[in-house]
Amino acid sequence: MHERLSIVDVEHGAQPLYDTKTNRVLAVNGEIYNHKELAKKLNKPHDWQTHSDCEVLLYLYDEFGSDFLNDIDGIFAFCLYDKKTEEYFIARDHIGIVPLYIGWDNNGVTYVASEMKAIESHCEKLQEFPPGHYYKGSEKQFVQWYKPEWTENIPDEAVSLTNLRKALEDSVRKQLMCDVPYGVLLSGGLDSSIISAIAAKYSKKRIESGDAEEAWWPRMHSFAIGLEGSPDLMHAKIAADAIGTVHHECIYTVQEGLDALKDVIYHLETYDVTTIRAATPMYLMARKIKSMGIKMVLSGEGADEVLGGYLYFHMAPNKEELHHETVRKLIK
Repeated sequence: MHERLSIVDVEHGAQPLYDTKTNRVLAVNGEIYNHKELAKKLNKPHDWQTHSDCEVLLYLYDEFGSDFLNDIDGIFAFCLYDKKTEEYFIARDHIGIVPLYIGWDNNGVTYVASEMKAIESHCEKLQEFPPGHYYKGSEKQFVQWYKPEWTENIPDEAVSLTNLRKALEDSVRKQLMCDVPYGVLLSGGLDSSIISAIAAKYSKKRIESGDAEEAWWPRMHSFAIGLEGSPDLMHAKIAADAIGTVHHECIYTVQEGLDALKDVIYHLETYDVTTIRAATPMYLMARKIKSMGIKMVLSGEGADEVLGGYLYFHMAPNKEELHHETVRKLIK
């Protein structure tokens, strides 16, 4: 069973997606930001059924096999099944942004799901699907497709702030590709404030139209959560006023946090204290965001891992150790 969170082509992009010529079926959780560019690489005519950004995966596999994965700019976890050959092909994005688990029962039947709880009762063996890998049913082994050079090689060139800013703005802009209302998580800190400001800069135009059309929801909404009197709420309000978002505060109590713990642990599927502590207010805020009809949000998560922002990074004995630790936080 697969339930789609529709972001692009809400009306016609129902899943699973089908390749009517090859009789292949695709279930996918993801966003393919460069789907239009990928479609131009196709050499054969295909019977397109939707305007979904993910349908192109079917035809890329048809023409290039597994070799197309490195061409994808996006986040994804998918399972593609060929009815004629009974072959299945499973893949996960480069650093595991989209969750995916895989398991096997006593008869060797393979199960995949975005949550462990969906397949746990069926499987004798169960594990997280490794990021940056694919798995073919006929080969029955994981193959690493994402092998970036920067994992071992420490950059020795000077940092270009111009290039860094362009890369950041391009990254935020392409993730505004959606046909549903979206918002930003704004704590008032540096990371979320920068992301929110960039998103606001591009929110007036519809990205899918190449900025030719006005955005369907030009006023961007921002969200912040905290206990009564939290400094985060004050800082978020200052940032929201400066950026010009429609700002929403979610004030919760300690008791509400405690009451939510059971649900938080159920959805996180972990008892890790640090993870649960951070996720509890996020869960409460997500409920409010969902109730407002907003299906996609941007956040500042990931900046500390990429740029060594956590306090303990200051204790790195040398640049090599700093580099290897940021890599470990990202893809290990």
